[in-house]
Amino acid sequence: MASVSHYFLLVLAFLDSHTAQPVCLPGCTCSHESFGRTLQCMSISLGAIPLNLPDEFKRVRIENSPLFELPRGSFINMSTLEYLWLNFNNVTVIHLGALERLSELKELRLEGNKLRSVPWTAFRATPLLRVLDLKHNRIEVLPELALQFLINLTYLDLSSNRLTVVSKSVFSNWPTYQKRRQPGCGAKIPPSMVLALHSNPWLCDCRLRGLVQFVKSVSLPVILVNPYLMCRAPLSKAGQLFHETELGDCMKPRISTPSANVTIWAGQNVTLRCLAQASPSPTIAWTYPLSMWREFDVLTSSTAEDAALSELVIPAAHPVDRGNYTCVASNSIGRSTLDISLHVLPAQALPDPHSPFSPLEGDTYIDLRVVKQTVHGILLEWFAVANAPEEKWFTLYVASEEALRKEVVHIGPGINTYAIDDLLPGTKYEACLSLGGRPPRQGQCVVFVTGRDRSGLEERERLLHITVVLCAVLLALPVGAYVWAAQAPCSCREWGLHCCLHRRKAPRCPRAAPQHADGSYRDHTAICEDNLEHRDAEGDEEGESG
Repeated sequence: MASVSHYFLLVLAFLDSHTAQPVCLPGCTCSHESFGRTLQCMSISLGAIPLNLPDEFKRVRIENSPLFELPRGSFINMSTLEYLWLNFNNVTVIHLGALERLSELKELRLEGNKLRSVPWTAFRATPLLRVLDLKHNRIEVLPELALQFLINLTYLDLSSNRLTVVSKSVFSNWPTYQKRRQPGCGAKIPPSMVLALHSNPWLCDCRLRGLVQFVKSVSLPVILVNPYLMCRAPLSKAGQLFHETELGDCMKPRISTPSANVTIWAGQNVTLRCLAQASPSPTIAWTYPLSMWREFDVLTSSTAEDAALSELVIPAAHPVDRGNYTCVASNSIGRSTLDISLHVLPAQALPDPHSPFSPLEGDTYIDLRVVKQTVHGILLEWFAVANAPEEKWFTLYVASEEALRKEVVHIGPGINTYAIDDLLPGTKYEACLSLGGRPPRQGQCVVFVTGRDRSGLEERERLLHITVVLCAVLLALPVGAYVWAAQAPCSCREWGLHCCLHRRKAPRCPRAAPQHADGSYRDHTAICEDNLEHRDAEGDEEGESG
């Protein structure tokens, strides 16, 4: 009797243990390891972290799935989780708060995802994290205080990302590094720190000087997985190892010019030059009063590793071009400016007695442009400067290749736009603007083509299709039918009625076939006249009565 009771108790214990066993996720495997229970999901269609995972897993491994993001509270029910592997997924975004309640997490691996940035403050929730694997992502920036909350981190892998410039202070502020360099009396010495930074497109200019010095001086407790870091840019240092690279200090751009005051005659070409020295290499831009209307070519070349020469070319300078031209050089450290004054003197040449222009027009400048265009309309805008105060009216000429005369519009002072909305579609036009009633000069005109009317194109294509079909029908008739039709005194409608006596409705008369250059269809053109149609109707009535 005792043996039966003992057996019954064993069965109950077995059933109780199996009923308490949690159900694993479909497509995943659950197992017991020496450190605890493990969930492993490999190559399954898992678009998000399941929210109903029990709080008993010590390790979760999800790989090769379409997992896109880690939202806030993704692991809020897994406070005992110690190992989280999310390699080779499509993780692009980690939201702030995604690691909440993971106070026991020791290892986080995100290799082979699509991360461009990491919310480094999220690691405030993981104070025990020792391993952070971020290799083969797309991380571009590493803030100076990125590692401030990773107080126990001893392994950091940032290899094969898109890092170009990283400050030395990122690693000098690493809490583990600081503890190792300044151990307290009787304090436990932390283990060595492993760091992977290779296979990144490093930009070896002055901004990387601190990191280069850090790599050169690396010794225990820091261990580089690959100490041979290589420069990718600039071109002068591409392919060099950090140990072979010497970088100078960064400096704000310094600008100089051969001449800060330039004086020329109207009509002459002039080139304004600006030389900027800076580290890292500067970018140069020009600003001047008429930059919205007068666009000039700018040629920029590198004269040295940390110097650039910019040239602004003004062809055939006009008096309106006078003024200050500002050269702006900037880099990551700061910006500097330099003004160059341009003086344009009016031309002293005598006027041509046969020229229709007066001498006062030498100081007149007009820039006409198209700012908006539709199928039937256009909006013109202009900028004009004239030193003749009595000339305040403008004359706008608009003409097309098909028009026999120009349309002339007189525009009063204070207006710089004009809209035309009755143009022909698909037509080439020329618009010219002149001061007063003078004829326009070269450079005061703009040529444009209006858009095509889709409805009109469809009608013409339909007409062309019908014409082609009729031509094919006419060509298919026997030659004798053409001869008979040409000699018959009746019209095409009469011919149709006589040929189809049993039809109640006579066929329509086809339009005239298109005449080719050789006149091959000229003799076969069919014509319908009103009097013949009336006679056809009478003949039809007589035939029915007869």
